Amino acid sequence: MADYSFDIVSEYDKAEMNNVFDQTRREMANRYDFKNTSAAIEWLDGDKTGLKITGDGQYQLDAIIDIVRKKLATRGQNQKVLDLSKEPLTANMKTTWHVSFVSGLDSVKAKKITTIIRDSHPKLKTQIQGDAVRVVSQKKDELQAVMQLLQSQELDFPIHFTNYR
Repeated sequence: MADYSFDIVSEYDKAEMNNVFDQTRREMANRYDFKNTSAAIEWLDGDKTGLKITGDGQYQLDAIIDIVRKKLATRGQNQKVLDLSKEPLTANMKTTWHVSFVSGLDSVKAKKITTIIRDSHPKLKTQIQGDAVRVVSQKKDELQAVMQLLQSQELDFPIHFTNYR
């Protein structure tokens, strides 16, 4: 009997993040509450692994993050890709927030996924392969049930399913 499998990964679409960044910039240029202020959004580094958000205060940073979240939602991206754990820094009458993007499954996240799967579907085989988790079964229905189970879970990181065979 044939084995079916898929991989669970935690990554983001760089092209979509580019679009979110551009749309956020355009909306910020048009909003009256950002006129003549230090409000700005930039890439964190050359690899585009995050956003550097600058504003006059925390209220402006929150407004910019709300814009980014709306743009993510309209483009079908998960908002959990934003790592908001770092505290904003205030200096020279400006507040700067470095918001990196969550990417990759570390061992703790991968183990959390495998325990969720094993608790509900003990017959399935799960393997941690680098920054992905492979799930193998003899029935496609079981794999689809696992996908629905993981999507219903409240994980604090985004997951995507790839290599479905």
